[in-house]
Amino acid sequence: MNNTSGLRAIQVGSGDCTDAAELIRVRGLVQGVGFRPMVWRLARAYGLRGWVANDGQGVTILACGSVAALAAFVEALPDQAPPLARIEAIERESTSKRPDGDDFRIVASHAGSVHTNVVPDAATCPDCLSEIFDPGARRFRYPFTNCTHCGPRLSIIEAIPYDRASTTMRAFPLCVACASEYADPGDRRFHAQPVACQVCGPRAWLEQAASAPLDLAALNALDDVDAACTLIQRGYIVAIKGLGGFQLACDACNDVAVGRLRELKRRESKPLALMARDLDVVRRYCVVSVEEAALLQNPAAPIVILDTNFPARVAASVAPGMASLGFMLPNTPLHHLMMQRMERPMVLTSGNLSDEPQCIENADARTRLGGIADYFLMHDRGIARRVDDSVVRVMAGAPRLMRRARGYAPAPITLPDGFASAPPVLAMGGELKNSFCLLREGQAIMSHHMGDLEDARCHADYLQSVESYLQLFEHGSGIVAVDQHPEYLSRKLGRKMAERHGLFYAEVQHHHAHIAACLAENSIPLEAEPVIGVALDGLGYGADGSLWGGEFFLADYRQCQRLGTFKPVALPGGEQAVYEPWRNTYAQLMAAMDWASFTTNYNALDLYRFLDKKPRDLLDGMIGKGVNSPLASSCGRLFDAVAAAAGVCRERVNYEGQAAVEFEALVERSDLLDEDDAPAYPFAISRIPASGLPCLEPLPMWGKLLDDLIFGTSVALIAARFHKGLAMGIVRMVEELSRSENGKAVNTVALSGGVFQNRILLEQVVMRLQNSGCRVLTQRQVAANDGGLALGQAVVAAARSLAL
Repeated sequence: MNNTSGLRAIQVGSGDCTDAAELIRVRGLVQGVGFRPMVWRLARAYGLRGWVANDGQGVTILACGSVAALAAFVEALPDQAPPLARIEAIERESTSKRPDGDDFRIVASHAGSVHTNVVPDAATCPDCLSEIFDPGARRFRYPFTNCTHCGPRLSIIEAIPYDRASTTMRAFPLCVACASEYADPGDRRFHAQPVACQVCGPRAWLEQAASAPLDLAALNALDDVDAACTLIQRGYIVAIKGLGGFQLACDACNDVAVGRLRELKRRESKPLALMARDLDVVRRYCVVSVEEAALLQNPAAPIVILDTNFPARVAASVAPGMASLGFMLPNTPLHHLMMQRMERPMVLTSGNLSDEPQCIENADARTRLGGIADYFLMHDRGIARRVDDSVVRVMAGAPRLMRRARGYAPAPITLPDGFASAPPVLAMGGELKNSFCLLREGQAIMSHHMGDLEDARCHADYLQSVESYLQLFEHGSGIVAVDQHPEYLSRKLGRKMAERHGLFYAEVQHHHAHIAACLAENSIPLEAEPVIGVALDGLGYGADGSLWGGEFFLADYRQCQRLGTFKPVALPGGEQAVYEPWRNTYAQLMAAMDWASFTTNYNALDLYRFLDKKPRDLLDGMIGKGVNSPLASSCGRLFDAVAAAAGVCRERVNYEGQAAVEFEALVERSDLLDEDDAPAYPFAISRIPASGLPCLEPLPMWGKLLDDLIFGTSVALIAARFHKGLAMGIVRMVEELSRSENGKAVNTVALSGGVFQNRILLEQVVMRLQNSGCRVLTQRQVAANDGGLALGQAVVAAARSLAL
């Protein structure tokens, strides 16, 4: 298997002697993946003498043999790399050193400055899966079975080099049999740091949340893990200690159990993730394409968002208002064993109260989850850091990360040409859906998903994780990059760190960071020509101190010129408008027409009667005087306004963006494909009076939408016409702005921001831009929402520092 994305080979001073020696350095994801045993086997096959070792920069090899054998050996390294390895560089240097002895050995790790990378956690490999279900195997039904091709990595590692003593497995001394496997270079468990078995390794056990004793015999189960399955089948809620934290599980087809879990977890309506035993079970509930099946079976084992289109149904409360479900397959032996008899999906959501970080310690779980779970499936392997499940959706023909966590983080992202000499940067990320980023030596290391920093527990976890990553990667930051928003907690922390350590401090505008992240992961070189950037999200702090969220830029890594925007409209009540969509509807309508006109033309609508009962005089006064009603050019809030007008989540939402998400879910593909563009709701392009800045004007859209409501048009068709019309308006704005002052067309368009996680809008905009001849850049490796913000902050700060 070739895992050599971005491979470069550097050869220095090789000779022609028959007995040559070389020091060979391999950089990349090469520790903890079985790379040294592969080198050992390959070196023996080519008759080489020497040794291989882990160190702070990756893997170092001293190899001695014929020139031809050395050349063939190095050439074979990429093709023979283990499945989880990713080689980024192979550097060769001739040396006068000679190995002791006539054999090739694997030697102890060398300490040193950290230049290697940590491998993400990986789902159970086929060989280990076969073992746990084989009654004749030594690890039959052992829930912590692993090898160098699978198992925990990020969730157990505490320091580099990656050795057992640097992980939470140091508490479990190896038995004779495991020690033999660990020491045998020919075994796939050679130096597999989490290796263990029933004799010497972690153990799992079942507890009852109440103090009453648990009678396993009455459950008719093979063991405690199997008993957990029986309890879930009987309608109980079980808290399961997984790979990166506790999870709450119940039968996804049991309405009572799911409803009870929602109530106790205080998660009213946000969709819940599901786990299924295998693909056959998933296919009973969802459409699964070849690409989506591959994602489900990938070693990263993410949650994959799938369309529902089959008679089989989970409980309605699993994903209310949605036309999709988030499925994953078992990713650890514990989950595989527990799911073996489960013919239905089970809910598997994070073990916490809503918006808090998930529990990772047994004692903490007993305290915080004791009022939710009926039973606990515990184990005693420590978790070094909490790691959530990753979320992926196939959109516009490619898999795109919606949340980057288990299985993907902290694998590095290779930066484009021009960044190799940039100083180290710590980018703090945003306030919501936070992740942070370490930039160094031409790579960006994105942290796992941290969550919303407004929650005190999440903020504390964020502080700890930043320090942990800095120590883990021995990252000596030269620059701290932050968002410009003065109230972001991440900004305040970044400023304090910069002041305390005497570091350079860089503020990066929110939407510039979005566009820069898109440029970076699409390998746009540092000195490339500017692109048209379209950044659509809920809210971000603008360069002028106002709230932005629907922006068109001429941008590169260093500069970002605002060319156009969505029409700014008041947010009556400020943050209340985020959670009460009708406020946005009212503000939008009053920006498009007055109440008298609305009454005259649309008094027959239920929407009119709804709004007429609200405190309009108070709202009008707030908007007119600018009291707690800031203007915002927010695409996200426009979605909320339109959804509420159509009757979707009109009164209140339980999480940000709920109205827009459920509005998207109503769109029928047939309405998009079968109806031509003429009925799509039109947007005009006007100019903001004070600045003359071009803006996307929704006034004509509102007229057509309200007319459709009068005519009784279905909400699904209204949703389709809005999505299509908005996409057409965005593309028209890009076309108007794409000619620069000197008349030269800007042909490349970068799309970013959380609104572009709307599949319908993304696919419509991409298709129409490509049809107009544009090169379109979108995000895949990092989330388009604020989860990818830190990458953009890091590259903007680095680019500006290189220009000094």
